[in-house]
Amino acid sequence: MLSPVDPATLSIFSSPWPTLITLLSYLLFVLKVGPRLMKNREPFDLRRVIKVYNIFQIIYNIWMLVHFVNFLFVLKAYDLGCMTTLPLDHEHKDAERYYSNLYLINKFVDLVETIFFVLRKKDRQISVLHLFHHASMPLVVFLFTTLHGYGGVATAYALLNIIVHILMYTYYYLSTVSKAAQQSLWWKKYITIAQMVQFGIVLALNTYTLSQPNCKVPRFQAYICGVLSLSLFVLFGNFYVRAYILSDRKRRQ
Repeated sequence: MLSPVDPATLSIFSSPWPTLITLLSYLLFVLKVGPRLMKNREPFDLRRVIKVYNIFQIIYNIWMLVHFVNFLFVLKAYDLGCMTTLPLDHEHKDAERYYSNLYLINKFVDLVETIFFVLRKKDRQISVLHLFHHASMPLVVFLFTTLHGYGGVATAYALLNIIVHILMYTYYYLSTVSKAAQQSLWWKKYITIAQMVQFGIVLALNTYTLSQPNCKVPRFQAYICGVLSLSLFVLFGNFYVRAYILSDRKRRQ
């Protein structure tokens, strides 16, 4: 069924089934099938594949950043204080569709990272935070796009998320270059801080948007965006405390 908001929805997203089947298959593989297949096998050496993947993600996210910045700050298609989806006949509607589709597709590309963990037998890295983050993002972005249309209030979240992902995949790539390079990367924990900062900014923007009585942003969309941001802020905050504060205290003892 085509989106009631925008009839130009990509065919693969005109029905919820491709998204639901992809996410269910992803969870089934990383939680059950993958670990069983790898139980009596040696981990795969995927260093070259992961390098290519990280480079691809860096380039893809930079490309998205260019389009988001152009849309928001050059075309100035939105009122930044009240970002509502553009009407179907708006002159910049195609640009809105384009950057939104780029972002939605990329949330599915992100799932590949977990598959690498399974094939390399890095099961400890498949945490509740990791799974929640990777599985919830494509689902929420898909629902926003199909139920409320392209772009809108979630654009701010997406822009900040892209910036963090550029930093994150740059770190991942540099850490695969050599052991010496990996040891010199002192800024790993600041990526987690950047994650929490982005969620804090999104919460503030959502609060500001909802406080405006004349802003016609769909309330349900804004609430879901806020709840997701708050949930991820708490989860990343918990990870930061355990990984960097408590672990540092244990090393000093």
